[in-house]
Amino acid sequence: MAKGTNYVSRVPDEAGNIQWSDEENSIWQELITRQLACIEGKACDEYHEGLAKLNLPLERIPQLEEVSQVIRKETGWECYPVPALIGFGEFFRLLSEKKFPVATFIRNREEMDYLQEPDIFHEIFGHCPLLTNPSFANYTEAYGKMGLNASKEQRVFLARLYWFTIEFGLLDTPKGLRIYGGGVLSSPGETDYAMTNQEVERKAFDILDVLRTPYRIDIMQPVYYMLSKVSDLDNIRKFEVDEIMELVAKAQMLGLHPAKFPEKQAS
Repeated sequence: MAKGTNYVSRVPDEAGNIQWSDEENSIWQELITRQLACIEGKACDEYHEGLAKLNLPLERIPQLEEVSQVIRKETGWECYPVPALIGFGEFFRLLSEKKFPVATFIRNREEMDYLQEPDIFHEIFGHCPLLTNPSFANYTEAYGKMGLNASKEQRVFLARLYWFTIEFGLLDTPKGLRIYGGGVLSSPGETDYAMTNQEVERKAFDILDVLRTPYRIDIMQPVYYMLSKVSDLDNIRKFEVDEIMELVAKAQMLGLHPAKFPEKQAS
């Protein structure tokens, strides 16, 4: 949902398959091999359970239907191919229909460590393992429904809820700090930063607090919000849409917290 991209998504054939090049498959292999080692002891148990169910190939980019067959069986979700960027309306609609948007391109070697827009590695490796988890899957669907009829201004606030849970959420577990956000799990730099940086603020999750917290997509996050377990997302999902919008209205009235970075590029 960034404003611009230099990537062009690949179009699936009539059978829904994409013919990836040897170079693209090689990039996937390097990314997944590196990140599997990086998340050991850092990703949450629920993520590892989902990753085992997906059994992602190491040597090539998986076809979307391969992934969909697993998550469809577990939670009724499926992967849905999209262009590199889609609008908020389409994004919310797809999530509300249990279709997870996956941009069908993979980063180039110049951006192996950091990419602003989500590519297929980010979406498949970062998010799809947890779409096998009912709490995560149901929350993601409910989030889509929250935004369907929201105004443009309300969607800006709702974006923060997605950002600090699905993308950059952490867990404070009896085993220690763990990661469940796909934006962290798909990035080696963010994985180590979120877990070990001493200057990062890690806060207990509070919806109103989250809705008032500005963020930037082009820096390491100065603030993370923590649940205790993935199933805590059920508590957020149980809010009625009207209740969420009341909190959005309250956040709008109170205003944003002071940014912990230069304001110019705040979202």
